[in-house]
Amino acid sequence: MVEIRLTNTRTRQKERFEPIDPGNIRVYACGPTVYDRAHLGNARPVVVFDVLFRLLRHVYGADAVTYVRNFTDVDDKINARAAETGRDIREITEETIAWYHDDMDALGALRPTQEPRATDYIPQMLAMIEDLIAKGFAYAAEGHVLFEVRRFPEYGRLSGRSLDDMIAGARVEVAPFKRDPMDFVLWKPSDADQPGWDSPWGRGRPGWHIECSAMSAELLGPVFDIHAGGIDLQFPHHENEIAQSRCAHGSEVMAKYWLHNEMLQVEGKKMSKSLGNFFTVRDLLDQGIPGEVIRFVLLMTHYRKPMDWTAEKVREAEATLRKWRGLTADIEPAASPAPAVVAALADDLNTAGAIAALHDLARAGDAAGLQASADLLGLLTDDLGDWTADGPDLTALSARMTKLRAEAKASKDFSAVDAMKQKLTDAGVEIRMSATGVELLPGSGFDAAKLERI
Repeated sequence: MVEIRLTNTRTRQKERFEPIDPGNIRVYACGPTVYDRAHLGNARPVVVFDVLFRLLRHVYGADAVTYVRNFTDVDDKINARAAETGRDIREITEETIAWYHDDMDALGALRPTQEPRATDYIPQMLAMIEDLIAKGFAYAAEGHVLFEVRRFPEYGRLSGRSLDDMIAGARVEVAPFKRDPMDFVLWKPSDADQPGWDSPWGRGRPGWHIECSAMSAELLGPVFDIHAGGIDLQFPHHENEIAQSRCAHGSEVMAKYWLHNEMLQVEGKKMSKSLGNFFTVRDLLDQGIPGEVIRFVLLMTHYRKPMDWTAEKVREAEATLRKWRGLTADIEPAASPAPAVVAALADDLNTAGAIAALHDLARAGDAAGLQASADLLGLLTDDLGDWTADGPDLTALSARMTKLRAEAKASKDFSAVDAMKQKLTDAGVEIRMSATGVELLPGSGFDAAKLERI
């Protein structure tokens, strides 16, 4: 069996993946708060951990893997959006979940095994909160329930932070009912205009952190294999999840392995509305950037490294995918992915290394192996292939230019080559010539309409 190695944030080491039960592998990833469209940064963990899901299914079998990703559908951001628009909260969350599915489907992400909504698990949250109070890890105060952080000595281990240092540097409002500035909310009161549920502490709603602890325990058990999410969730969300879950269940770990993806930038800068470089996945799709191209760009960088989204990477990804789809058209895929591709993914989800191995298969002319191997990354799949039908066939133009070049070398007359080069340049096509042939890529100012005249 393939040996999978993953970098475990909990131990800060790359470790051999040894499932608790090879026939029942359980993975949890934190999902979106559903009040608006998913931005590109939200899409990175979806695509990265979709590859993890695919790899685990390939190695252990599709029926052996349960992947849970939640929807946070009770949150102050949702309440604020409802107040701002005058719309019903349920209407907003239902619409946003539908948007999310449409956009992530467009990126070729498989639907998780289960997608629980927080509001469907309020009884489990209440039971966990009551249990934490009974065990002395939480306390009720003024309609709130708070987790008492100092009752859990290992708090901060996941993120490598000292509790005293966190308190010294904290910029948090110290509520008068808190015993300690770092104590966090498990339950809070709701007014008449906010969603709420009856509880032993009055009508209220859950804090953000308790929902993932309750849902993961209900669906995967108190201890499961992998917990995944963006590095921005490591503290405080994941730190708080661990504290709640371990204290409630008396377990040594919540999840055996913790995986975190790094943040995303745009053209070397942090994505920000103030910088004008903030966009949603739907913005990119509406601009005509195919979902498969977005997926490819997201996989070009190792998940544990900061990723820079650039226009050049988009052009490179589109050109590569057009070339590969040309090579694999009407090809029956190989029975299994190439060992080099599987090995790269098994080495801490090295998607950049896997893409390099795909390039090797393409150069070797192994179209069947390329098709089977790309599928493991969610690329060159039938459901993502429609975008190439209406676009320019740069692969055919590349072959035509290669033929013209060979003829010119024989006749010593390069006028036809020069004329075609000029037309391609006018259309914004980047031309790369080498001893092995000609590669054409969409470049700056690319205009597909001008290719129709070539």
